[in-house]
Amino acid sequence: MRRRQLLKGALALSMLPSLYALSARAGSDAFRRVRPGDPQWPSPGQWDALARQVDGHLIVPPPLLGECERSPEAATCLDTLRHLHNPYFLGDQPSGTQVSGWFGAWTPAPSAYALSCHSSSDVVAGVNFAREHRLRLVVKGGGHSYQGTSNAADSLLIWTRPMHGIALHERFVGAGCTGMMRPCPAVTVEAGAMWMDVYDAVTTQANRYVQGGGCATVGVAGLVQSGGFGSFSKRYGTAAGGLLEAEVVTADGVLRTVNACRDPELFWALKGGGGGSLGAVTRLTLRTHELPAFFGSVECTIKAASDGAFRRLVERFVSFYAESLCNPNWGESVLVRGDNSLKVSMVSQGLSSAEATRVWQPFFDWLAGDAQEFALGEESIGSRPAREWWDVRARRQRGSTSVTFDQRPDAPPTHAWWSGDQEQVGAFLHGYDSLWLPASLLRPPERARLADALVAGSRHADVGLHFNKGLAGAPAEAIAASRETATNPAVLSSFALAIVATGEAPRYPGLPGLGPNDERARHNAQAVEQATRELRAVAPAAGSYVSESDFFNRAWQRAFWGSHYARLLAVKKRYDPEGLFFVHHGVGSEDWSADGFVREAEA
Repeated sequence: MRRRQLLKGALALSMLPSLYALSARAGSDAFRRVRPGDPQWPSPGQWDALARQVDGHLIVPPPLLGECERSPEAATCLDTLRHLHNPYFLGDQPSGTQVSGWFGAWTPAPSAYALSCHSSSDVVAGVNFAREHRLRLVVKGGGHSYQGTSNAADSLLIWTRPMHGIALHERFVGAGCTGMMRPCPAVTVEAGAMWMDVYDAVTTQANRYVQGGGCATVGVAGLVQSGGFGSFSKRYGTAAGGLLEAEVVTADGVLRTVNACRDPELFWALKGGGGGSLGAVTRLTLRTHELPAFFGSVECTIKAASDGAFRRLVERFVSFYAESLCNPNWGESVLVRGDNSLKVSMVSQGLSSAEATRVWQPFFDWLAGDAQEFALGEESIGSRPAREWWDVRARRQRGSTSVTFDQRPDAPPTHAWWSGDQEQVGAFLHGYDSLWLPASLLRPPERARLADALVAGSRHADVGLHFNKGLAGAPAEAIAASRETATNPAVLSSFALAIVATGEAPRYPGLPGLGPNDERARHNAQAVEQATRELRAVAPAAGSYVSESDFFNRAWQRAFWGSHYARLLAVKKRYDPEGLFFVHHGVGSEDWSADGFVREAEA
């Protein structure tokens, strides 16, 4: 009506219908993404033109188990079912997801189209097409997102899996950084590579170390953009802290090389600001380090005879960790279980078997001093030359059971995954939450409170303490590098990330014989919430790790990024003002509907 009041004269009146239509479209449709069946959905000719532009790499991705829905006894269905335990197989499917969904949150759904990207120019073409046609855009490399962020129905998928090149550098200097950056050893990795590929190239083949993920099948690009922790992060910091340069396609379709000298704010935001929110990363360059002499592990389970004994055990371990393990040599986790047991699954770096044994001996002596109360299961302490840690070929020759091998005939010989990660493959989550525990809880006056909270939490659900995901005790240089990232600053002063999670076997749509058990899922989700509440009683201001967090967290901006969120949002508005890149609980997602199709602030 305001426009009508402003227009005067016959010419203005004759133009009024078209002007009003443009105004209406700008006020509503311009902020509503297009779905298949909508009049604005691209025509077959337009999709064909995109396919020609990318050398035919545009596909219609079938549902992962679509054949099983149609014909459960078909050979194609049976072949898929045989490989559902294989994370490499899942990642090789355009509709594959490493997690099969989350109760009440999301279920896998194929995109309307997938662009199987073989080059950065393919990614540029996909981003431009999505922007020009107002499509819901999704980016996927490894497909490891617990939050389902690389999965959306009615979308165009930018699938970077075919881009997995790796190149080593002896003296890397970022673009535009000559004279401002000291040359250093580095590795450049394309966005579709997984960490096992990188570890083989950097450690097994080149005798160097790069900080990456603990899970071998996680995608490189997604992990770095989320911050990224590996087994040895207590020594080397986050993966994001090691990022030297990134190549990224922003919402305007520009392929940018960003680093501390070029687009420094975007570069900072990519270091922990969350995958899929700020652009489509196509390539990353990461610092490499001198390899330590040894990597090792400690495995054991201690069972307490009573609730009281278990409480003493937990407090004793807290003290032992604070005094002997909270340092760069130790990482990974312990599990505080509801059956009054403590499961130790830790790793070491830089220590021989004898040195590691000496560290643990006082704790084992304490257990032996009260054998009536504590039963120590079979223990394993050992170290090996660090170069052999990810040597899949050697492990295969030895008949190792610590890894599971990709047995498909065309699988690369380096493809294996840690057997201990098997339960994650295809898991259907009932509940999941995490919080960083501040190192102040390790002070002697606070240890009893921490032990009480851990035991109380374990009465509801098992509580995992992931020491490598809190940087208290790390070297100054690792903390300094991680401080220059977008990750919640709470990680710098936390000794561990506590994770509480429950779930069940895969529940992919189309999986034969799948019987939903919503009552059990609801009960387990409540148990996670109750266990986490016990921990929050001693860490009320604790943040949460974006990649391993509660899907339903209402305070996600503060929890994931703390004081960094305002800065991240400013980067988002600069490089993606229209919100082309959307993920659940990603930077700027508060302006959109839950499915990312309607910009609610404007609709």
